[in-house]
Amino acid sequence: MESDIFNFSTLWRRLTPTYTASEAQAIIRLVLEDLYGLSLTDIAMGAVADLPNDEQERLKGIAKRLGDGEPVQYVLGKAWFRGRQFGVAPGVLIPRPETEELCQAIIDDCNPNSAPHDDQSPRVLDIGTGSGCIAISLALDMPRANVSAIDVSDQALKIASANAARLHANVAFRKQDILQAAAAPALKANHDGWDVIVSNPPYITEKEKADMEPNVLDHEPSLALFVPDDDPLRFYNAIATYAATTLSRDGRLYFEINPLFADDMSRMLKLKGFSDVTIVNDQFGKQRFISCTKSKHKSLR
Repeated sequence: MESDIFNFSTLWRRLTPTYTASEAQAIIRLVLEDLYGLSLTDIAMGAVADLPNDEQERLKGIAKRLGDGEPVQYVLGKAWFRGRQFGVAPGVLIPRPETEELCQAIIDDCNPNSAPHDDQSPRVLDIGTGSGCIAISLALDMPRANVSAIDVSDQALKIASANAARLHANVAFRKQDILQAAAAPALKANHDGWDVIVSNPPYITEKEKADMEPNVLDHEPSLALFVPDDDPLRFYNAIATYAATTLSRDGRLYFEINPLFADDMSRMLKLKGFSDVTIVNDQFGKQRFISCTKSKHKSLR
């Protein structure tokens, strides 16, 4: 029979069927800090046990959801990305630290602060925007940029638009399936084309599911994660084809990629006529990003 004692220890132990002890403690600390502003000192002084009964019941419910594998970001309805808080829900992928590196590379390559004229405004398109974390970050960190973003999901666009409004980011969102971009007049760039196209599309093959964590597999949207085993570059091919005709001269294309297909990606982009094809490792040493240009141009580091 479960003890009636309610404290930090009983909370995090409810998560141990899914997480290690250290992971469970870190997650519960995050919840307590986010919901109640409790510090480690507060927790050590027994502040959890002093919470009102209704809040204790609320926390028990949260602990059950977390113990069942629901990601803490979905439970709290928020995730941090590049120092900003983004609203998230099961309809969008939870932003990852690796994707922050992709944003930084684009910012560094565009180098907006060194633009010789105030009217230099790169035209940026984010394909498959999800929560909007890439598009919104680029709009806020490159104030001169004109940023657009597309997604096939109505729920994702609703969440991304709300994030942009709350963070005061100027991003033009549109609903569009990039696989049908050839018949999409709303996606046509102006006569000069896009200067930057970026995407973190679905890239996990079905056969990789066996190696995935249950909390990702069971809760994050399949639409944003998976591609068929026999067509792993489905979205990359479509985006590269679109980029080849709509990028400006010297326009740049940036992808987050599946390390298993890094070499295939490089070959595909070269066959489509892109130059300066460059694969870059993420902070964990995995081949995670690739960039190229429509013509000779400095690439992603």
